[in-house]
Amino acid sequence: MTLWCAEPLVLASKSAPRRALLEAAGIPLAVDPADIDERAAEAASPQEAATPEGAALLLARAKAFETAKRNPARIVLGADQTLALGNERFSKPKSREAARAQLRKFSGKTHALHSGITVVCDGNVLFETVSSAHLKMHDFSDAFLDAYLDEAGERVMQSVGAYQLESVGVNLFEKIEGDHFTILGMPLMPLLAYFRSSGMMVS
Repeated sequence: MTLWCAEPLVLASKSAPRRALLEAAGIPLAVDPADIDERAAEAASPQEAATPEGAALLLARAKAFETAKRNPARIVLGADQTLALGNERFSKPKSREAARAQLRKFSGKTHALHSGITVVCDGNVLFETVSSAHLKMHDFSDAFLDAYLDEAGERVMQSVGAYQLESVGVNLFEKIEGDHFTILGMPLMPLLAYFRSSGMMVS
């Protein structure tokens, strides 16, 4: 007997941390990453995309629906994460220089990560939620920042914050408030609660 009671969950994300979290929780996966135009999705629903929390949920839903088209009758999980410093939103930096400029803005300040997830099947939303975490970076020197960028390498362009908290990126921080799973882009506790209540996992 296993905890999971359904067909493997279809994950509409290529994120290695998200995949690892779900598999570690005992959920079998089929990975089928969504390919959407995120800016077009936001432009189509400007009211929802007006806040970082709303945008995270909107994009998670759009990704779930896109992947669900290729997976009829399957349970599909979409996920997305946004980052905001005050009213300013950030995307993945496209270069080391962009990552450096972004991290310099974050130095000594608290930014917010918003992680949205949506579970769909055949065009119907079964469950969705968004969770937030607040992270304060210490006031670091240029020498520290350059050393961090050297050590992190190409990884700074793989996440919206230019860091992975589970690796060398932890050195950037002074204080963290929020769920560890939310920071990694997967609000796992409410998702597992939904799976138990729906009968997809043993309760």
